[in-house]
Amino acid sequence: MMLTILILSALLSITPAGQAFLRPLQQRDSVLIADQFQYGFRLEDTKDVEGLTLRDFSQICNDTLVLVRGWQTDTVSTKKQLKAGRIDVEWWITVAPFVEGKYEFPDIYVIKHTVESSDTLCFKAPDILEVKTMPVDTATFVPHDIKGQITYPVTLKEVLPYMGGVAAGLWIITAIIVVIVAVSKRKKIEEERKDPPHIVALRELDKYRSDKYWAPDKQKIFYSGITGAVKEYIDRRFEIDAPEMTTVELFEALKDRSELTPELYEKLKGLFETADFVKFAKYVADDTQNAEALPLCVRFVTTTYQAEIEEEAQEKDVL
Repeated sequence: MMLTILILSALLSITPAGQAFLRPLQQRDSVLIADQFQYGFRLEDTKDVEGLTLRDFSQICNDTLVLVRGWQTDTVSTKKQLKAGRIDVEWWITVAPFVEGKYEFPDIYVIKHTVESSDTLCFKAPDILEVKTMPVDTATFVPHDIKGQITYPVTLKEVLPYMGGVAAGLWIITAIIVVIVAVSKRKKIEEERKDPPHIVALRELDKYRSDKYWAPDKQKIFYSGITGAVKEYIDRRFEIDAPEMTTVELFEALKDRSELTPELYEKLKGLFETADFVKFAKYVADDTQNAEALPLCVRFVTTTYQAEIEEEAQEKDVL
């Protein structure tokens, strides 16, 4: 008996508050799948309302009817109504059907709280919502292949950053290669300088023993190589900056060296002059000159080296 009284009292306290609204966000003459709707109610003259208790629609919605957004609110009073102190407010949720069919929405029950009491308002649900799929005209429908994405011409502005990156990368790689080559060359020179000057010179001269260098197109390599080896030897042996000197300057510095006989001096000078003609005047030396060039360089190195040994021996005898 007590339960019946409680149910009747609850039903008697529900106040009809009008019609709930169902507004489409896409304006068209039919409802299609995935169209979104605002489902809610309008509450007029809310100046005495302290708060509202709204129903949780997330438990009612599912994969068929999806709740896109929960409760939202907005004031819909006109300026004239606001000036008069009347505030009309709308509350709504946003839903979207994803299956074709008919949808019946539940009534919206709202508990309105004021200072004096709390009332339950009922907003009646609208008519059934019928959702349709887009019909296909089978008489005129022609299937087409899936097209790829549209490609647009590449502009210079788009390519420029990549070009700059490639240029910077090439510059860095070139710089690294130059540094590596320079370091390797320096190490090679340092290693060679560990050996005695005459050993380094004879080793370098030995590279040009083949008569293939006597060919006219190879003579420049031949004479540059053997005179270069002799200049490096003179630089280390006599401490004369031979690699940076001309032939005239070099032999001016060598003419007073006691290690050189006049005959060896003149022949070596003649060899260097011939080398200058070959390198700079496109002169072609004959086979006799080519055959005598390398042995003369070897003789110069060994003769001056022997003179050095004799000088060291004499110094030891004196001591």
